Amino acid sequence: MPNRRILSIWFPRLAAERHMRRDPNLAEVPFAVVKDVGQAQVLASLSGLAQAAGLYEGQPLRDAHAMCADLLTRLSNPHAEAAFLGGLHRWAGKFSPWVAREGTDALVLDLTGCSHLFGGEASLAQLIEDECAQLGVSVQLGIADTLGGAWALARFGGQQGADDHNRTGDAIDQEARATRSRAGKRRHWERGGAAPAVFLPAAQGRLRIAAPGQTYDALAPLPIAALRLEAHTSAELSRLGLRRVQDVMRQPRAGLVRRFGRGLVARLDQAIGALPEPVSPAVPPGRFATRLSLPDPIGLEDDVMAALDRMLPRLCASLRTKGRGARTLRLEAYRSDSTMQWMNVTLAKPSDEVDRIRPLLRMKVEDLDAGFGIDMLRLEAVVHEPLHLRTKAGHLEAAAAVRARLEAGNALEDLVGRLGARLGMEAITRVHPADSHIPEKTFVTLAAAWSKPGDDWPDRGRRRPVLIWRPEPVTAPDAPRLPDRFRWRGRIHEIAGLSGPERIAPEWWLDDPNWRSGQRDYWQVITKTGQRLWLFYAHGAAMSSGWFCQGEFA
Repeated sequence: MPNRRILSIWFPRLAAERHMRRDPNLAEVPFAVVKDVGQAQVLASLSGLAQAAGLYEGQPLRDAHAMCADLLTRLSNPHAEAAFLGGLHRWAGKFSPWVAREGTDALVLDLTGCSHLFGGEASLAQLIEDECAQLGVSVQLGIADTLGGAWALARFGGQQGADDHNRTGDAIDQEARATRSRAGKRRHWERGGAAPAVFLPAAQGRLRIAAPGQTYDALAPLPIAALRLEAHTSAELSRLGLRRVQDVMRQPRAGLVRRFGRGLVARLDQAIGALPEPVSPAVPPGRFATRLSLPDPIGLEDDVMAALDRMLPRLCASLRTKGRGARTLRLEAYRSDSTMQWMNVTLAKPSDEVDRIRPLLRMKVEDLDAGFGIDMLRLEAVVHEPLHLRTKAGHLEAAAAVRARLEAGNALEDLVGRLGARLGMEAITRVHPADSHIPEKTFVTLAAAWSKPGDDWPDRGRRRPVLIWRPEPVTAPDAPRLPDRFRWRGRIHEIAGLSGPERIAPEWWLDDPNWRSGQRDYWQVITKTGQRLWLFYAHGAAMSSGWFCQGEFA
C-alpha cells in the first residue's frame, strides 16, 4: 500500500485577490481587506504591495493608514469569500477526488495514488502554482505524510526558528529575578512581551515537499507556530527558549502535558503521524441536469417541446432515484451563433412528475427566442427538495378518499404554479391564522408556493368581514350610539339594521399608532342599499374619538 500523501494549498491573499480579480486597478496600489473586531477595524487580508509597505494582518486600520497613506480598503464579506473558496474547491477536484476545506483560506487534498498521473509530486505542485498564477491567486503548497506536516510546510516551509544566540531578552533564564516577577504584567511587545508574528509568503516557485518518511526532519527546523498551537501557548514556549519544533520534540512529554495540557502533545503527534488526522471532504452537492445536442438547429416551438419530452423523463428519473423533487428548473437554450437564453420555472410544490412540470415549461417555451436556431438544450433542477413517499393502506373507500384528497391538493398546487409562471411566485399569496385579538392582526400573508393551506383557524365566535382595510373616518355624531344616517366616502347611508357592539381593547403592551384612539366598539351595519359594513366607535385616548369604517361583509 503506498504511503499516505497530503497536499495543503494555502491562499494567503484570498480575500484581497477576490477584489483584485474584479477590479485590476487595485493591484497597482496598496490594498487591504478589513474586518470589524470589537469597536475597531483591523487588516484581514493584504495585497503584495501593502505587505511590502510593512503592513501585516491583524494591524489596526488607523495604524496602517499612518504607515501607508495610499492604502485602499474594502470591508470583508465572509459569504462571498466562502463562495470564492468553493469555486477553488471545485477546481482542485481535478487533482484528487478527496478534497476538503481547511479554515477560510486553504484546501487539503489526499494525493495518495494520484500524483503519478501528473508526473510526480513536484510536477503536480508546479502545475497547481502555474494555474493559480493564471487565475490571479497567490498560493503556497506543502506536501507531507500528514495533514499537520503539509499545513506547516505550506505556511512556514523555508523559515527557520530563532537561534539561541539571537534571543531578544525574553527568555526566562536571561532575566533578573525582579524582572521575572514582573513578566506576567507585561502586555505590549515593546515592553518585553512577545513580538507580533509577521509571516511573509514565499515566492510562487518555492516547492515545499517532504519526502515519504521524512516529515520529522522537514518539520524540525521550523518555528513552533508550525504546530498549529494557540497564540498564548506559542508565546509561553518562546519565553522558555523553545522556538523551533525540534526544541519541543526533545522535551519530556510528561512535563509538557503538565504545563501546557494535552493539546500541545496532540499537535506534535498529529504532525509526525503518531495520532491519526483524517481528511474529511465535503459531501458534493446533488446536481440534477440533462442536456440534448441537436444534429441541426431548431426554431419551432413544437420541436423544442419534442426535445423536452426526451429530456424531462430522464431528469425526473434521476430525481426520483435520489428521493428529490424539483422546486425550480432552469432551461438553457444554446443558439448556433454562440449565444444563450435561459429561463426559470418555479413549482408551487416540489415534484418529480413529468405531467406536472411539462405544462409550466410549455408556458415558458412560448417566450423563447430561437434566433438563428438552437443547437443544444440543457435542463437543470437548480433548487430541489426531499420528497416523502406515501404508502396507501386501508380498505378501498379509504384509499379512494386519500387519492381524491391528494389529487385535489395537487390540482391547487398546479394552479399556483401556472399563475406563478405568469405573474411570479411572489404575487401568489395565502393567509394563515395568527395569534392576536386585533382584527387586522389575526392573519399573516405568506407566499403560496412556500406554505401550506391554513386549516387551523380558531373559532372566535364572532364573524369577521371578508374585506378589511385601514380605518376610514365616518361623518356621524360623536356619541357611542350610531344614528339612523351617516356619511362615508362622500355618500349618505341609511341604516336598515345593525348588531353589536363588540368591544376590542388595544394591546396595552405595544404602542401601536393605529390604536392610539383607545378601545373600540364594533358594529355590523346593514344599509338600505344592501351593503354590510363594519363600523366602530373609538372612545379616544391619545387621539380623539369618533366613528370609522374598517371592513365589509360578503
